Amino acid sequence: MNEAGRLEAYDEHETDGEKDYEERQHEEKEYEEKEHDGQEPYDGPGEGKDDKTADDGPGGPGDGTPPTTPSPDPDRPPLIPLPRASVEDGGRPLPTPADLGDPAPRPAPLVLEHRVLKALLGAWALAACSPEETAAVEEHLGDCGACADEALRLREAVGLLHQPESLDLDPALRTRVLEGCLERRPPRIPVPGWAAPYDAETARLDALLQDFGDAEWHAPVRLKWFEADKETSRRTTVAGVIAHLLMVDGLVGIGLGLDDPMGDVTADRPTPAARTEAYWRTSHFPPTRSVRAPWREQSHDLVRTVSFTGGTAGRLAISYGDFELPLHDAMLDRAFECWVHAEDIAEAVDYPYTPPSPHHLHDMIDLAARMLPTALAVRRRTGLASPGPGRHLVPAGSPGRSLRLEIEGLGGGEWLIPLDSPAALGSADFEVAHVALDGAEFGRLAAGHVSPTEAAAGQVGDREAIRDVLFAAASLSRM
Repeated sequence: MNEAGRLEAYDEHETDGEKDYEERQHEEKEYEEKEHDGQEPYDGPGEGKDDKTADDGPGGPGDGTPPTTPSPDPDRPPLIPLPRASVEDGGRPLPTPADLGDPAPRPAPLVLEHRVLKALLGAWALAACSPEETAAVEEHLGDCGACADEALRLREAVGLLHQPESLDLDPALRTRVLEGCLERRPPRIPVPGWAAPYDAETARLDALLQDFGDAEWHAPVRLKWFEADKETSRRTTVAGVIAHLLMVDGLVGIGLGLDDPMGDVTADRPTPAARTEAYWRTSHFPPTRSVRAPWREQSHDLVRTVSFTGGTAGRLAISYGDFELPLHDAMLDRAFECWVHAEDIAEAVDYPYTPPSPHHLHDMIDLAARMLPTALAVRRRTGLASPGPGRHLVPAGSPGRSLRLEIEGLGGGEWLIPLDSPAALGSADFEVAHVALDGAEFGRLAAGHVSPTEAAAGQVGDREAIRDVLFAAASLSRM
């Protein structure tokens, strides 16, 4: 296309644009005039009721007068809507859910009787009520003091159900409960202090056994002890361990004049191991849960009998076959064995078991510490312990070489163990060694459950004396 053609096309385009603009202006003019005259507006050319009316009158395109803008009618809404006003600005009330067409209006509050609300307090404390019930209960608690107190107690009880601690009872709980009861009403026949550890440990073991099924009663248990400086063990079951305790506790019963649970079968077998082996051979093998009843009855009889003596029989000699112990020490010995074998049972069924209360544990450790000089002398006579520095036998009641045994933790203390003679006195002036152990660890050492070479937590001084005392402690163990 040449230059002349482009100019001609441009002029035609400009002309068409001007015509379109004039037609739009004419249509807007007609729309405003009809709005002013109260006629229906039209959407475009040819759609009005009378197209000719738009050109008549002043201001029309045919009379040559300039167009005039009609004034708006105050009674009609503006062509361009104004911004909407807020409800709060007009002071009118807010619309309700019904005005807005809400299909789910809020339900009316529940109206329940007092007995129903009181019955819901437990579910409310556990957060198990529906929202409507919760609202009704909480509204009621503001008006009823009795229900409010009950709800507070229930909420505190629910808090105890979510404690992260173990639910096992404190081993000292029984002692504290008994002490509290006895402070308010002393017993007519009190249990001697030296029999209290046995009473407590048999009760703890009995509580462990009460929920055992047949599988637990036949769970394998390995009894351990030291013999001639060697670890020894014997395989049995939970029921077999209770039978062992029944037989050895029977030695104390025989000394008190009670019936022997074995009758005449073991009259010539006075040692604990011999009595136990005889029972295992002659009784129903393996022993079953039925052994719990006679063991429990015998333990009650022992506590009852020593209580009736008023504590005066504490020095009565109890024979163990190879040695004797006064009754008050024999009861401590039986309490110690009960704790040790209860731990064996708990380990077999994978259940936690705690040491005795500190006061009772201290008494058990004291018994073992008092037995150490005799055990050390026996080992020295059999060549299992060193003969010492070649000194002459220390006279009875005189101080001699000593080892300080320090037991740490609850139930602990310090003991000076004479090394040269059971009749000698422990003396800090002649201290040659110092050993420190945990209380429960020392108990397991004396039970033969821990090796003497691994038991000591701290050692200072004569290494030979320390070794002799630790192995003497392990030699106190027996089946």
